Amino acid sequence: MAEILTPTPPLSTQWLAHRFDPIHDAFQFVSVDRVHRQSVPFLTDEHIGSAAEPLVIARSNVTGLIDMHRPLHYIFHSAYCCSTLLVNALDQSGSASGLKEPVVLNDLVGWRHRGGDPTKIAEVLTSTLGLLARPFEGTEAVIVKPSNAVNGLAAAMMTLRPNAHAILLYAPLRTFLTSIARKGMWGRLWVRELLSLQLKDGLVDLGFSPPDYLRHTDLQAAAVGWLAQQKLFSQLAARWPSRVMTLCSEELTASPITAVEACATFFGLATNPESYPNNIEQAFNRDAKDGTVFLPGQRERTQQNGEALHADEIDKVMVWAQAVAATADVPLFLSNRLLRTRAV
Repeated sequence: MAEILTPTPPLSTQWLAHRFDPIHDAFQFVSVDRVHRQSVPFLTDEHIGSAAEPLVIARSNVTGLIDMHRPLHYIFHSAYCCSTLLVNALDQSGSASGLKEPVVLNDLVGWRHRGGDPTKIAEVLTSTLGLLARPFEGTEAVIVKPSNAVNGLAAAMMTLRPNAHAILLYAPLRTFLTSIARKGMWGRLWVRELLSLQLKDGLVDLGFSPPDYLRHTDLQAAAVGWLAQQKLFSQLAARWPSRVMTLCSEELTASPITAVEACATFFGLATNPESYPNNIEQAFNRDAKDGTVFLPGQRERTQQNGEALHADEIDKVMVWAQAVAATADVPLFLSNRLLRTRAV
C-alpha cells in the first residue's frame, strides 16, 4: 500500500475517491479527468488505469474536501437497462457530471458483508458521498450511478443526503431475462453472484427457503434477483414519493429526449435544453460498454433474436415469476413514474 499522506494535499476535483481501506481507515484517490470519466463505461481499475498510482489519505484528513451541501443525486438500476447511456446523456459541462459505478461504494458493501460495524460504515458512507459530490465546475450537480450490487445501501444513501433525488431505472422482466439468456454463461454466472449479494443484504423476501435457491435454474435465479430489486425499488418510491421517481428502460429508449429532459428537471439541473439532443444522439447511438455505433434498429433486432433463441425457457420462467410476484406482492411495473405514458 502507498504511504498515507498527512496532512491532506490540495486536490483538484479530477482526483476521484476510488477505494476505501477499512484496515487503515483511509481513502485512495486516483486522477481521472472529465474526458476520461466520460469515455469509459465504468470507473473501475480496468478502465481508469491510473488506479495503480493512488494517493492514500486517512479518513480523518479528508474533511476539508467534503461539502455536504453540494447537489448529489442517484440513478439506482436493475442492470441491463441503459443506465450508463442515461448518465452519459445527462453529463453536461456546467450542468452535471456523472460517476458510473464508482468502486469505493462497492468497497463499503464488501466491508459490510465481512461483518463491518454498521455505525462505522455509516460514518464512512457519509464521508464517501461527500467526496463523490465534488463537481468539476462550481454549480454542477453530481449524478452517481452505483453498481446494482450497491442497491442494499440505497436507503442509507437517501437518508444521509436529504436533498438528494433518485431515479430508479429498470428493464421489464422479460427484457431482463432475455438480456441474461443471450449473454450465455457469463450472464448466468453474474445473476447468481448478484443473488448471493442480495441474500447477504437481506433483500430477498419472496417466500423461498435457502435450499430452494439451489433448485432454481439460471433464469429463475435471474428472476428472483430482479423481483428482489423491484420490491426494494417499490419500497424506496413509497418511502420518498417526492424524492424518488421510476423509469422503465422501454420508456427511456422510446423517447430518450423526453426522458432525459424529465430527469434533468427532476434533478433540478441547470441545463441548456438545446444541447440535449446532441448529447442524446451521441449516447444512445453507441454501445455503452465498448463505444461501437448502433445501426438503426440494431438494439431491437438483437433483443428479438435473443428472445426467439431462448423463447421456451423465457416463457416458462415468466409464468413462474409472475406467480411469485403476485404471491409476494411485487409490482412488475413501478409507480411514481417519471413519465406519464408507458411504452410497454
